[in-house]
Amino acid sequence: MQKNITRLLMVLVILFSFTSCEIIGDIFKAGMGFGIFIVVVVIAIIIFAFAKLFGRK
Repeated sequence: MQKNITRLLMVLVILFSFTSCEIIGDIFKAGMGFGIFIVVVVIAIIIFAFAKLFGRK
């Protein structure tokens, strides 16, 4: 019983030591680079499609 309470307290201390804002901020920092990459790829595909449709034949 004592071990379970000790483990629970340790888990709670670890959980509360990380603030949710820090975790969310790290996720958005990692996701921002990937999001920019996806946007660039989509724009490149659109430009390629317009070039093929309206380019010289």
